[in-house]
Amino acid sequence: MHIPRIVSDWKILFRPEKFGKYVNDHTVIRCKDGYRLIGITGFDGKPSNERYFVNAYGASLNEPFVEDCKSVDTGVLAWAPCVIEKDNVYYMFYGPSPTKLAVSVDLKEWMGYEIRLNGNPIFAVHRDHFVIKVGDEYLMYAAGLYNGRGCISVMTSENLTDWNFCGYALTSGKDAPLTPAWGAFESPFVVKRDDGYYLFVTYTDSGQKTYNDTMVFYSADAKNFGEYNGGNGGAEPITMLKSHAGEIIPSDGKYYITTCGWVTREIPNKGCVSIAELDF
Repeated sequence: MHIPRIVSDWKILFRPEKFGKYVNDHTVIRCKDGYRLIGITGFDGKPSNERYFVNAYGASLNEPFVEDCKSVDTGVLAWAPCVIEKDNVYYMFYGPSPTKLAVSVDLKEWMGYEIRLNGNPIFAVHRDHFVIKVGDEYLMYAAGLYNGRGCISVMTSENLTDWNFCGYALTSGKDAPLTPAWGAFESPFVVKRDDGYYLFVTYTDSGQKTYNDTMVFYSADAKNFGEYNGGNGGAEPITMLKSHAGEIIPSDGKYYITTCGWVTREIPNKGCVSIAELDF
């Protein structure tokens, strides 16, 4: 196990201008000509008005990305996309509940596609999806509620369209310090490294004090990181990072982390997605 640390200053990766005034939860995916960034945006900062994603591209992580277009503009809420590629097709999972799926071959034009979630409790798969391939199966993590408190659920699939609920990767126990109605766990991201898995999860009640708090948990089992009780037994984060809804991006033998968020919160480079180097 290694302890991840942010080891550089934050610099601007992307600032929207045409389609919004900020970026919140987002996804960054490598493609044949560089990178694509797709994320929540809007003009007034109201989550109820976040109804499409801003789409930007960049040749590398060293220069600011260029705003390109809107994606998934269907007139309904569009939150927290995650994109994964399979057989030259890109699959985008997003929320809020019910989980939605769109597919694309160029990361610009997206078509809605049917997704089937089997066996998941009503509140378990709510928002902030993240998908990773582990062995021969895909795992999908999503923020939700368990016993009225925040949780990260996990589902499995072989084809990215049929998903089976298999339990809770992380739960919030009775002594956990934050209990907002929607659950305090947000924006899960899992990194496989060495013989284990690192779960990065923003833990916030959306107030200024906790907005940029991201906890990192470690486990040898990608489906089980335990129960968090705020230091009173159970799972303990191996570190706390200052990032909101961060993506972890490997590039040229290094890792990078992003941060973002509402312009009403104290974040680096307001209105932007910012990036810094991450060292394990």
